[in-house]
Amino acid sequence: MTTRKILWADDEIDMLRPHILYLQLKGFSVAAVSNGEDALASLAREPYDIVLLDEMMPGMGGLATLEQLHEKHPAVPVIMITKSEEENLMNLAIGRQIEDYLTKPVNPSQIFLAIKKVFESELLQRRQKTRDYVAEFREIVSMRHGDLNWQDWLDLFGRATAWDLELRGIEDQSLAMAHQDQRAQLNREFGRYIEQQYPRWVKAPRADRPPLSIDILPEWVIPHAKQGRRVAVVVIDCMRLDQWLVLVPLLKPYFDIKTDLYYSILPTATPYSRNAIWSGLYPLEIQTRHPQWWLPADEKESGRNRHEKDLMEELLRRHGVEAESSRFTKVYTAMEGNNLRKRIGTLGEIRFLGFVFNFLDMLAHGRAESEILQELAPDEEALRGLLSSWFQHSVLFEVLRVLSRQDTVVVVTTDHGAVMAKRSSTVLANRETSTSVRYKFGDNLVCDEKEAFHIKDPEAMMLPRDRLLTHYILAKENYYFVYPTNFHKYERQYRGSFQHGGVSLEEMVLPVATLMPRGVS
Repeated sequence: MTTRKILWADDEIDMLRPHILYLQLKGFSVAAVSNGEDALASLAREPYDIVLLDEMMPGMGGLATLEQLHEKHPAVPVIMITKSEEENLMNLAIGRQIEDYLTKPVNPSQIFLAIKKVFESELLQRRQKTRDYVAEFREIVSMRHGDLNWQDWLDLFGRATAWDLELRGIEDQSLAMAHQDQRAQLNREFGRYIEQQYPRWVKAPRADRPPLSIDILPEWVIPHAKQGRRVAVVVIDCMRLDQWLVLVPLLKPYFDIKTDLYYSILPTATPYSRNAIWSGLYPLEIQTRHPQWWLPADEKESGRNRHEKDLMEELLRRHGVEAESSRFTKVYTAMEGNNLRKRIGTLGEIRFLGFVFNFLDMLAHGRAESEILQELAPDEEALRGLLSSWFQHSVLFEVLRVLSRQDTVVVVTTDHGAVMAKRSSTVLANRETSTSVRYKFGDNLVCDEKEAFHIKDPEAMMLPRDRLLTHYILAKENYYFVYPTNFHKYERQYRGSFQHGGVSLEEMVLPVATLMPRGVS
């Protein structure tokens, strides 16, 4: 068993040698320092399992040391030891998330029991987490074997995503692998479910299908505008449910937050899903009603999102909301972000605000080509951490805080998620075929239909047929498309990258959150 390492900081450390010897005899390794500065320096040099911290030290006191310790080493547990019995001091220390609080004089057995309680508590928590997951796993498996409807799938994915966050940093690799296997099986069955149900959804009245991209503004936004509320819609391109959930705690001081789930339309790609959000229309309806806003297939696909402002204003007029008092802003670059930061406080008279923030989508695409980004975000957990770090210093966070002060109802959502591409799927196509990795449209497409959803009748899926014989293929699970030419080169290039456009829970089941400023009913 690995020896537990203790760091003890106390200005009277020489008087505590018997205590240190007692802990060493109990099997602990103890490093002793006499002040807060040396304690922080020791933690910077090597890891410790627990810190014993004297509250009353000259120079940097215990509370000041505790504050810096939590900032730089938030996972290290701390037991505070002090001569003071003042309740105010005790409350202050406990409020800063210490594990225990002991009052001098303390005897060696007190120290030992306090440390033992911390370590055994961690062990008990891990064991309980394992038991909870096993019980949840059994329940999910039993649900999977039943006749699931669209609400069941939302519930299942919500529970699986909650476990993604619950199992962060877990050392039990067998549990982590079981969870990943569970997620893979869910996606396999979800792909079959979507192939069966999606063609019916896009033709069904709203009462007979789940909420889709086209329902975001009519159902979550327009009712607030019709009640006379000032409303802001924020679309964070390519944000998954798990990524949204790590942002929620950062926003709770400013908003009461209610998160719902909806399904992205197919393909789960910006030209289709984001236009559907701002227009409230399927892509085929946009092409039919507003052909000037749906560019032909030989244009860059990104060009199909040039008219989101026009689509939003047309939707507002269609629902009887004054489009003239609206503003639409896209933030793709640092310069655009800085410009928005400068003027967000001046937009108080605008009653309807639409925003698109593209950081995550650029990160997902850029990561495939950047070794630095791959090192910073090697997996889903690291990507969540990178997103959280960016968000705390972003213009988006600043905009949301300003909107909370301006008594604005904010609806935050995303157009699609992304999945980590792990398995290649060979596809045959001609030169005019689109270049996306998780979805393609063109003529004469040949794919393995166990690995892809082949749409041979686009109109049946409310998709445009830009050429007479256009088909669509959408990768299922975590597959990505590779041509036989230079197969191994592109297989290596895209394996492990985050991609979208296909059929997976991560891409299709998405958050739409209503943020009510504190004090707004």
